Formats: sequence, structure tokens, C-alpha cells
Amino acid sequence: MKKKLIALAVAGALAAPVVASAQGTNVTIFGRVQAEYSLVDFSGTPSQGALQDNSRSSRWGLHITEDLGNGLKANARLEQGLNAGSGSATTPREQWVGLSSNNWGDVKFGRVQSPFKDFAGGMTIDPFAYTTLQAGGSGGTMSAGANGLGSGANTFVNSAIRFDSATIEGFSFAALLMPGDANSLNPLQQGSLAGFAPGGLGINGNTGGRNGEFDGQAAAKYHADFMGMGFDVFGGYSRDNANQTQKALGLKTEEVWRVGASWSIENFKLSGQYENINNAIGSSTCSSAASLTANPLDAPGSGSGQCNSAMNAGGDGNIWFASGQYRLGNTTLVAQGGMTKAHAGGLDAAAGARKADSFTVGAIHSLSKRTSIFGGYQHVYVTNPSGGVNNGQNLDTLAPVYATGNRATYTVGVRHNF
Repeated sequence: MKKKLIALAVAGALAAPVVASAQGTNVTIFGRVQAEYSLVDFSGTPSQGALQDNSRSSRWGLHITEDLGNGLKANARLEQGLNAGSGSATTPREQWVGLSSNNWGDVKFGRVQSPFKDFAGGMTIDPFAYTTLQAGGSGGTMSAGANGLGSGANTFVNSAIRFDSATIEGFSFAALLMPGDANSLNPLQQGSLAGFAPGGLGINGNTGGRNGEFDGQAAAKYHADFMGMGFDVFGGYSRDNANQTQKALGLKTEEVWRVGASWSIENFKLSGQYENINNAIGSSTCSSAASLTANPLDAPGSGSGQCNSAMNAGGDGNIWFASGQYRLGNTTLVAQGGMTKAHAGGLDAAAGARKADSFTVGAIHSLSKRTSIFGGYQHVYVTNPSGGVNNGQNLDTLAPVYATGNRATYTVGVRHNF
């Protein structure tokens, strides 16, 4: 009994400073733990299996709010990523402070996610986001650049300002600006291509200003309910300005246009999006979490990574994605797929065209509001996998991503949110 009282007293003493320093402030601890067993088959390569979290879904963090009165709130978020199964702490995730209002929306300052990832399409329409079956990267049907401006898993935008409007008559929009007046803010933070390629191969990089680079993104969406049906239409524009080092190599400013829609009725939902990419910079790479490269420093052929959504560096291309879902009780059945086309040319005029077609089938079963299990199968058909200047490399660290041809993935996993 005495031991229990001592333990309670110690816990209370430790908690007291936290409560005192948080007067008027609400602090919420949140997170996710996920692990999955995945078996990957490349054509002509022995199967590779692992039980961990290569998509970097696991994370924990603090969300902080303070009511300032008159409908205004102060907000902050600190989040850290993990890789369950490997024992490693990976990328610092969102880290920002901001203000919000029910009347005009919210603004964030710091390290944020892009609107292309969590606002207009992207991971919002991919039910297998942050799993081995995700559409980005290895799935090859969504842009997954390591610079954080696409749908790449575990990617963020450093040194950014993001604004999300309030929803008015079904309309809302979001905009992001990454001021780049710093010559010393290196977007890479490691490797021999500092200043050229975007960082973020599971490390601390992602996009950032260098030599006067400014990046920006804007997106809008509209939602309407009609006769028991839900309609969502969205679109956006992304601009990754080439910095001085990139221009010296012959690269131009990357521009990406996105348009898409979702339609739902009762338990059925259809979603799709199309992306047109010009002068690829970040879009010529994948984050390690999107390409599922368990260890970016593995020797060629020993890892499970593959970057099927990348364009040729400096080149053009397009990506389309379609998904169908049907909810049966606590189980959601999913079928989705699409195509990535990387056009010939770019930084290397002799670079050949590459194409990746994929389809995915699987299911997600909710055991509770917080816990779910999932599993499925994905197959990717790759045409001319070594035809581009990347030759299967992730340009931000020259780490190989093993574009060895057709890929078949089987997975089963469990996820708990808290």
C-alpha cells in the first residue's frame, strides 16, 4: 500500500509542472502504431519479406491549443515518426505554430504538409495511404516526390506558411508558400547533390529554400450533398522553382497541375485524380517511405524499394489514379489502380520513356474506432524501367530504389490510433 501511495505521489509531482505550465492550454497526446508483414516479388529476383513499417505510418506527437477569445485560437503541433519493427526513430514530422478562426480558417508557420497531400486528393482519396499498398511511389499511380509537394509518404515542407480557408457554401481552398531567401537553408542536408535534388529520404530534409528559391502551391475543392449522394471536386497547382544550382544544370521550374473528384452513395465510393507534370525536379524522386526503401543505404538488390511514380529529371509526364470502395459492415473492400507515364527526354536528352501500370485489391477491417487490420495484393507492370536518367536512383542521396521491373506485393498488417 505504501509503495502504491509513493508511486502516486511521484506521478503527481511529475505531472504538476505540466499542468501549471499549461494553464488555459489544452495539450493532446496522439499517435499511431502500425506493423505489417509484406512479401515483395520482383521479376527475376528472390522474394523479400519483412515485418515492420516501411511506409513510416507510425508516429506520436502533441497537439496544443489555446482559446484566445472572440473565436480565435492559438495552435501548435509537434510530431515524430517511427518505424515499428525496426526500432528506429525516423523523420520529424509536422512541427508548426499557428492561429485559427471559425470565420476565416487557419494559418500555420513551420514544417507542414502540402495541400496536395492532405487537402485536395492525394492521400485523402487513397484508403491504403501509409501502407505497402499505397498508390504513391512503388504503387506508381500518384506523385511521391521527396520534396514534400506531392503525395509522398512521410514528406513535409520546411520553412513554410500554409493557409486553409473556412468552408463557405461547400467551397474551401488552401495555399502554401515556402519563402526561399536563404542561401544556407539546404533542402538536402546530406549527400553529394546538395542544392540540386530535394531532401527527405527518410531523413530531415524535404523541400527548402536555397539561392533565392520560392516554392508555392494552391488548391481548392467543393463538396455537395444531393439526393443521398456526396460529390467532391478538387484541383490545384504546384510550383517548385529551380534554384541557381539546378538552373546551372539545365533544369527549369517544375509545375504540376492536378484535378480530381469523388462520388459516394450509401456504402459505395468512387474517386480519381489526374496529374500533369512539367520539368520534373522533386517529381523525379520518391521519398523512402513512398518507394518503401527499408534502408536507403542498402546495397543494390538487397532492399525492397522501387520508385515507379518518378518522371525523368527535368522531363514531363502524367499520372492518373482511380479507386473504388465498398463498405460491408465494419469491412471496406478496395479496388484501385492507374498509370504513370514518364515522357522521354529531360535533363538527359537521351532518356527514354518509362511507364508503370498498377492495380491493387484488398480490405480494411475495423475492430474498433481506433484499431484496424488490413491486407491485400498489388501488382505493378513496369515498361522500360531503366530508360530514364534516374536509372532507378533516388536523386536526393543517389541511393538505389531498385527499378528492376514488374513488382508483386502481398501484405497484411494491423494499425492502432491513439
